[in-house]
Amino acid sequence: MDSAALPSLTPFLDGVDRWAELLPLLPVLVALELVLSADNAIALAAVARKQNDPAQEKKALDYGIAIAFFLRVALILLAQWVLAFKPLQLLAGVYLLWLFLSHIWFKASSSETPSGSSRPASPISFTKTIVALALTDLAFSVDSVAAAVAISDQLILVITGAFIGVVALRFTSGLFIRWLDIYTRLETAGYIAVALVGVKLISTLIFSDLQLPEWWTLLTVALLMIWGFSERKEPLAHEV
Repeated sequence: MDSAALPSLTPFLDGVDRWAELLPLLPVLVALELVLSADNAIALAAVARKQNDPAQEKKALDYGIAIAFFLRVALILLAQWVLAFKPLQLLAGVYLLWLFLSHIWFKASSSETPSGSSRPASPISFTKTIVALALTDLAFSVDSVAAAVAISDQLILVITGAFIGVVALRFTSGLFIRWLDIYTRLETAGYIAVALVGVKLISTLIFSDLQLPEWWTLLTVALLMIWGFSERKEPLAHEV
């Protein structure tokens, strides 16, 4: 999710045609991006940490999110085609649901191992990690591209919003990589949010008039984050 998921922002930003009018709104937009992109950030952090090396995780995030920015711009430039091409929305929804189910399967299988670690036993290919990061953000972007374009007809402002989004995403993803090692429920909370976005994408294909109230979006993110941060991991014996 991101700030484009809030319909009430549309009339507020629709008349913003000059940079002087946009600048006072930037702190609000940045804050909204930081909060509402939490589900995306957790998913990207979970993908990146499969490198099992902090330096590689950081590099993977840098490369993956840089590619994600250009993919977001491409979606914005092709917005009308994206909106008309329903299979893309279906693929994005199915991919997000697959991420959720893969997480559930991995959690179930890792709980049966002696270590019960939430990290894979061996690192995933660096190239595969970058591709997975870019595709994951692309799937999330399909959900918001229509709303982002509807907010303003000024292309440069929409692209600036996309840039703010990826910068905020890089910052929060880096934080979540560390937090995922501390809070036991946080990764699952993020993947539940991922599944909800996937369900939303598919549901809007079936029910074209479906419009979820924005308080539902905010409440869902808030409740999932509260639950995700509600339990810390017990320190291991050698860490005490």
